[in-house]
Amino acid sequence: MESRGSVPARPLSYEGVWRFTAPAVDVSVPQARHAVRDLLNRQGVPVQDDLVQGLLLIVSELVTNAVRHAALLSPEVAVEVAIGAEWIRVSVEDNHPYRPKALETDYAQTGGRGLLLVREITLEAGGSCDVEHTASGGKIIWAAVPLRPVGGAAPL
Repeated sequence: MESRGSVPARPLSYEGVWRFTAPAVDVSVPQARHAVRDLLNRQGVPVQDDLVQGLLLIVSELVTNAVRHAALLSPEVAVEVAIGAEWIRVSVEDNHPYRPKALETDYAQTGGRGLLLVREITLEAGGSCDVEHTASGGKIIWAAVPLRPVGGAAPL
């Protein structure tokens, strides 16, 4: 007997969404980075080490921005990692309404390049990033990258 319908694909063992919160303090930056690295390892996500390093840098930059610029109105930040069959999306949410913009390269400045770095890492990996407002008036800054390098794109 011939089957005419396709069976829905079962989720891969590493697919899912994980979310954790942390206080908006400096020590949360390395803790978030380690939590994401441990999650990727624990779930067995088939991701190259250079992409993991790029994702960890993105998480560090986004949590650092939230700690430095949003802590007054957002004593806690949320980090979310969503893993699909072919992509990973990391996001950081805070309750501050200010929507940051990536600064252009200004070599005279000693800081302020975190979102520019996030954008460049994400684009180089073949992904995308953006800032969205939340219903409560805060924001979510996210970056999504493919698990495997995009054809022709250099690894991170």
